[in-house]
Amino acid sequence: MDLLDSSADGRTAVVVFGAYGHTGRFVVAELLARGLTPVLSGRDAGRLEELAQAHGGLDVRPASVDDPDSLDSALAGAAAVINAAGPFATTAAPVVEAALRAGIPYVDVAAELEAVADTFAQHADRARVAGTPVVPAMAFYGGLGDLLATAAMGDRRTADEVHIAYALSSWHPTTGTKESGRVSRQRRGERRLVFAGGRMEARTAPARPARWAFPDPVGERAVVGEFTMADSVTIPRHLSVRDIHTYMSTEAVADLSAPDAPPPAPVDERGRSAQTFLVEVVVRAEGRERRAVARGQDIYAVSAPLAVEAVQRLLRAPGRPGGVLSAGEAFDAADFLRALAPHILVELHPEAGPADGRH
Repeated sequence: MDLLDSSADGRTAVVVFGAYGHTGRFVVAELLARGLTPVLSGRDAGRLEELAQAHGGLDVRPASVDDPDSLDSALAGAAAVINAAGPFATTAAPVVEAALRAGIPYVDVAAELEAVADTFAQHADRARVAGTPVVPAMAFYGGLGDLLATAAMGDRRTADEVHIAYALSSWHPTTGTKESGRVSRQRRGERRLVFAGGRMEARTAPARPARWAFPDPVGERAVVGEFTMADSVTIPRHLSVRDIHTYMSTEAVADLSAPDAPPPAPVDERGRSAQTFLVEVVVRAEGRERRAVARGQDIYAVSAPLAVEAVQRLLRAPGRPGGVLSAGEAFDAADFLRALAPHILVELHPEAGPADGRH
């Protein structure tokens, strides 16, 4: 089967599992915008049909993670699958297994660091032997930080410290985010996971408050330290890093933690919320530092071009090695980030300068 001509109308068919979810809808729209053919999949046939009709009629293939045969039917004849259905602790393994059986690339938008770690641990060997690429966390949390850190490091592959600081103007969580967070908390209890000393460790002591001097126009902000996301799992898979420090703006944490937190509200024709973000990555090695900055609107919306760009690149290079791969390992990080414009505006400062200790 020619992966670049796998659908009835000659375009590439990409299954979107969880297509009717908040992020899944952005993924479907992004596939269509790029001339690809989304195949809509998930548990709720009614919601799939409704979404299909909203786009003028798309292929609908209901499937459940509890029914491997239904997943095989959903992926039959497709070129790739994007999993946008959380919690990924439940959905990732069954959909990865189905992708391996079908012999097609798998990409997901998981932010759950435990689920991402599971994907590496459980599927790396089989994916490598099968020659099938599996790229988890190809989204705002995970893939973006990984790409920024990799691009900032330039030709280096080792660092003493990687700092990833998130400034979100707000964070109104989706239903999927709330459920994924609940599952993660169940798994780790009162512990926080932090990558330190070259390994992931659990901590129970409260994170100390901190401040981060973000680039203009955000400026210096109070942040919550040790706000570990999926990039702390993916980065060490291909870069030798001693410590990864992560920070989240306190306003965003307060929004996320509110018991009555509202969902994102669309403000434009693309369905994006008014939320804006700035991510700064600082890599330090041997007393020198390199930086990368990303800016954009709506962390859920920008996960779609990240995931779809990944799928397109995997399909353009079908001979690339299989295995479970992080974003910076699978792709040319700087080139990938440039391709995300205008969705994400990126500044790279890979020339090493002296560490100034401003953070």
